[in-house]
Amino acid sequence: MLPPRYDPTEVEPRILTRWEQADLWRCDPRSGKPPYSIVIPPPNITGRLHLGHNLVYTLQDLLIRYKRMAGFEACWFPGTDHAGIATQNVVEKALAREGTTRQALGREGFERRVWEWKERYGNEIVDQLKILGCSCDWSRQRFTLDAGLSRAVVLAFVRLHGEGLIYRGDYMIQWCPRCGTALSDIEVEHAELDGHLYHIRYPLEGGGYVTVATTRPETMLGDTGVAVNPRDERYSHLIGKTAVLPLLGRRLPIVGADEVDPQFGTGVLKITPGHDPVDREIGKRHGLPAIDILNPNGTINDHGGPFAGLDRFAAREEILHRLKADGLLEKAVPYRHAVGHCQRCQTRVEPKISTQWFVRMKPLAEPAIDAVRAGRIRFVPERWAKVYFDWLEGIRDWCISRQLWWGHRIPAWYGPDGEAFIARDEAEARVLASRHYGRAVPLRQDEDVLDTWFSSALWPFSVMGWPEETVELRTFYPTSVLVTAFDILFFWVARMVMMGLHFMNEVPFRDVLITPFIVDEHGQKMSRSRGNMIDALEVKETHGMDALRFTMAGSSTKGRDMSFSMRQVDEARNFQNKLWNMARFILTNTEDLPPEAVLDGRTLAPEDRWLRSRLSRVVDKVRTELDRYNFHLATDALYHFVWHELCDWYVELAKLRLQGEDAEARTTCQLVLREALEIVVRLLHPIMPFLTEELWGHMGGTGMLARADFPRSRPEWNDPEAERQLDRLMQLVREVRAVRAEVGVPAGTEVDLVLVSGAGAEDLATLFAPAVRRLARAATVRYTPGAPPPAGAARGVAGEVAFFLPVGDLVDWGAVRERVRRDLEKTTAELDRLEGRLANPQFRGKAAPEVVAKAEAEAAELRARRARLERYLED
Repeated sequence: MLPPRYDPTEVEPRILTRWEQADLWRCDPRSGKPPYSIVIPPPNITGRLHLGHNLVYTLQDLLIRYKRMAGFEACWFPGTDHAGIATQNVVEKALAREGTTRQALGREGFERRVWEWKERYGNEIVDQLKILGCSCDWSRQRFTLDAGLSRAVVLAFVRLHGEGLIYRGDYMIQWCPRCGTALSDIEVEHAELDGHLYHIRYPLEGGGYVTVATTRPETMLGDTGVAVNPRDERYSHLIGKTAVLPLLGRRLPIVGADEVDPQFGTGVLKITPGHDPVDREIGKRHGLPAIDILNPNGTINDHGGPFAGLDRFAAREEILHRLKADGLLEKAVPYRHAVGHCQRCQTRVEPKISTQWFVRMKPLAEPAIDAVRAGRIRFVPERWAKVYFDWLEGIRDWCISRQLWWGHRIPAWYGPDGEAFIARDEAEARVLASRHYGRAVPLRQDEDVLDTWFSSALWPFSVMGWPEETVELRTFYPTSVLVTAFDILFFWVARMVMMGLHFMNEVPFRDVLITPFIVDEHGQKMSRSRGNMIDALEVKETHGMDALRFTMAGSSTKGRDMSFSMRQVDEARNFQNKLWNMARFILTNTEDLPPEAVLDGRTLAPEDRWLRSRLSRVVDKVRTELDRYNFHLATDALYHFVWHELCDWYVELAKLRLQGEDAEARTTCQLVLREALEIVVRLLHPIMPFLTEELWGHMGGTGMLARADFPRSRPEWNDPEAERQLDRLMQLVREVRAVRAEVGVPAGTEVDLVLVSGAGAEDLATLFAPAVRRLARAATVRYTPGAPPPAGAARGVAGEVAFFLPVGDLVDWGAVRERVRRDLEKTTAELDRLEGRLANPQFRGKAAPEVVAKAEAEAAELRARRARLERYLED
């Protein structure tokens, strides 16, 4: 017998152990079943499970469990990401606490420390995924720096380089002084900051000056020219003349450049080719040298003269101080502008020229665009395809080298004269070098590592054994769906498409499901500073993981944002408890059911036929919505059916037969209850796996529920007549209850019910009389066509059925009418407000369909209530 209360803290770890011992998630690529595969977005080994993770992984697990039960060979490939910058930062902080640095350890020593850290802490996120219930094939777990994936990364680099798609050169890149590495453009986040536009006088040779305006006065140390727009009559006469750089005395040619905006600042532009992309292009045209004034840590280098060694921002203040002292700082104008920050550490980045490795993206982007346009990949929601197209159509080359020690080291070796040899390993590089030089020469490997996203871009096929031609690749590639957040659409999704098409000649996945961004109930982004962060693991301890999973699935609409609050988790826990209590009731009341008992369709009561009909429709609805990734609609259908149909109505109706004297009717009812429970438990398993697996065991189900069949729709159960009959019954009971409440009949008092007209009224008074008496607290139920209501009767209409309750002196009609008038005013005001909203084309055009449907249902309920209240006043 089930315990009185469901305790997830006891059940969940026990179920996890049973799953692991049974090795349920191992997939067989040779099974012959239709394949269904997902590759996990590999979490960083530094990560901790937050709500965003929880949403993405819950939906993947839901799909995998559903497809596994539906007869597919469902394989979910797990793994983790080495997370270059993030992991190196974590370990460097640990070293700092020990009083040492990575430089003190040396490269090999530092790499050993990171691997030690990975072995000690790197599986915490995997353990958390298991706690969530993720049914990955853990025997296939990969790591982006494991030996197999490292071979794949090196081979991909070598091939792309051989095809001319990877090259090395001096280019303007974004540099993070905190992380000490180059960044790709999409690793830079721009934030609007309040700063100043500094107006600085640059003396002219021969006398006079021009005034330039800049937000970064420290970069003047790298100025090699001044530019004006040749069509600007104020300054065009200065072209060909020479200015003198304040503080350093460097001669600066004045050149003409159409890029200069005469309306911005003073209309004169200082040219710093080493630290600004526009200046770089102007400098190239006019032969102006590029001077790099920054050390990797953001301090000023020797090109900065007396400012060398100062931090860039300290140098700014010192430069401004000296300019002011020399009378060269005219003014500082408040100015709000976008400033680039490192996506990882939020440090302000610096544009600078650096020798880096790049991937030539245009040739890779074009097939990726075509694949989506041709429908080979589908974005869900569809609107994300436009974002994808916009980025790929304007794509720039990808800087893939990082000045780190943790990651895939670039497979390039340099000879004595700097000639680069790209090879799969050092031995191959030596062979290439010997051919080039005609003798053996010493080689040194490139110090840089690859951007973490380079290895991640190969993930869908590298986890399956590429470059080997494996049975996994033949069976499971391309994968069925990628479930991911929108913030890595460019970092990861688009790059996987490009690499999949290039190396496999096939898309990496058929569908891309972009999950919404989680905000709190007030629409605010969740953050520690706002105090609205919710820890998924803490929620698990208080509510159980199934309650959180149910909330995630139920809240995951196709909107951009997903509102989340603990109130929703409370409701999910209530549903969890409701399901447990219902199952306990059914199992308790079917203990004496003979094992040989078989359901005979001829003995089914109308409510049995209704329940089976509704079950068949719910199964069809859940399957349809899951296949469409409408998790919220599938979850809502299950919630409504279990709570409002099975529990609220069928279980209450069943009590009449369970407590009755008719043995055959009792057995039929027991069989229908067990049948319904089994189907509900199987339907809910992908969403609430722990609770349902526990119930399955108590029900005596064969094997483990995770490997049971998913329910299929039963068209032969569809029974429109039974649904009409039960709809009339439910309408009548609800209406009678409403009338009783509105006129103030004491809750425990039974009152006669007289039905006077309407289709189905006679059945309600005969066939369903016991149910009506029980559920509507009616002393008697009779059908008297056309009978006039006596004085002091409360009237009502349930659908087409008119009725009255001869309440007589049980109520104070004067007080009732006064209360009804107030209620009518309030109801009318609410209805007017709601109808006004529904009449607004903007609301209907922008709101989600389910929001509009909910508003329409509320309006219909208010109209029925208004009609009922108006009848009281007519009396």
